[in-house]
Parts: sequence; C-alpha cells; structure tokens
Amino acid sequence: MQDGQVTKLTLTYDGAEFAGWARQPGLRTVQEELERAIERILGEPLQSSVAGRTDRGVHAWGQVASYRHEALDPRNLNALLPDDVAVLASEPAAEGFDARRSARSRTYCYRLLTGSVRSPLERGRALWVPGRIDIAALHSCAQALVGRHRFTAFTPTETEHVRFERNVLAARWEQRGALLEFWIEADSFLRQMNRALVGTMVEVARGRRTLEGFTALLEGRPRSEAGPTVAPHGLYLASVSYA
Repeated sequence: MQDGQVTKLTLTYDGAEFAGWARQPGLRTVQEELERAIERILGEPLQSSVAGRTDRGVHAWGQVASYRHEALDPRNLNALLPDDVAVLASEPAAEGFDARRSARSRTYCYRLLTGSVRSPLERGRALWVPGRIDIAALHSCAQALVGRHRFTAFTPTETEHVRFERNVLAARWEQRGALLEFWIEADSFLRQMNRALVGTMVEVARGRRTLEGFTALLEGRPRSEAGPTVAPHGLYLASVSYA
C-alpha cells in the first residue's frame, strides 16, 4: 500500500438483520461484515470509517465508508458479503479523505404507508400508519425544520452528544400513492433524530398537537415534550454529500 492511499466505498444494505453499522461484541453488524470481507482479500485487518452510524434495523441506499488501503473490485467484495449488504462502488479517494469527517451533509428518507390496508410487500420497508393524515400539516412541519435548530427534543436524554444544534439544509414530504416519504438533508444528525421527528410530525398531522407546538420543540425543549420514536424499518440513509 502506498502511503496515504484511501478508498471510498458506497454501500447499500437491508438493516433488518443487523444490530446497526458499528461493531458490537457478540452482535452482527454491517461494519464487521464489510471489514471481514476486505480482510479476506487484503490478508490484513483494517478499520473503516463511516458517514452515518445507522442504528439497528435502519437501511441504507447510499452509505459511504472509507479505509486506508487500495481500492478493491466491488464484484470481489460482494462475492464475500452476505445477501443483505452490497458494495455499489469502490474508488480511490484523495489523501486525507475520511467518510465521516469529510462529509458535508447526509440525506435520509423515512417511508410511511397510509391507508386502511397494510401491504405485505412493504413489510419491513415502510411504517404502516392507518387513519387520517393531514398532508398539509406534514408539509408545514417540514418547512419549519429548515435552518439551524436545537434538537434536544428529538434524541434520547441519555446520550453521548455534547452539541445539539444541527443545520437542516432541506426537508420535505413527498406522496406516491399510499406512500409518504419524508426527505431531510442536514450537516449531521443526532441519534434517533429522524425517527423522533417523524413520530412528532405524525401527531401534528393527526391533530394531536399543533404546528406551533412542534416549532417550539426546535428551540431546545426536553425529549419528554416531543412525540414517539417510530420504528427503524422505515428509515433509509439515502446519500452523503462531499465537497
């Protein structure tokens, strides 16, 4: 390996059977599976960096990881990876590139399935929310999110985070038939932030809290004042942006 050689990987995975991205003793994780496959080809252990440390059950369409070594053919890596994770691209990166520290923003998508009938085809892919949903209220909530806010109401009280302000670059709801998708791009995210945001916005859309009450939460209110944290299976890390 040449000094300073770094590889950038783009990955997709189904998070249903993973305990999240990060290595955890005795648990199956995406990081462990990926690093094991790379080690089998290179013949030496290494440690990867990742743009977004997804939680248990969260999926990824465009996760980005990096490691210090030569780039490997995605076909060779995928031959060693399990069926629920795949490398989409493997390419040399500039010296000093780090998937987490070099990222400018991350984009997530949360998918809701509305309507009175559940879909077996969306099981484990979208959260079923039967009953009335006020789409206009969801749009208003998304508009309120854009900008810099303090998100203490949307992350667990017991946390390792020391900075709770995040800059939301874009937020919107899109409707595709019975599917509602919440798209959000920010510089970075707190743990469970998106799932708590969706749970609270759904309460607004069902008339259980006001838009004014929702926007007040963005001023740094305690977690107990916001809505529930929805299930992880509707959440996807969609993409990561770099300079």
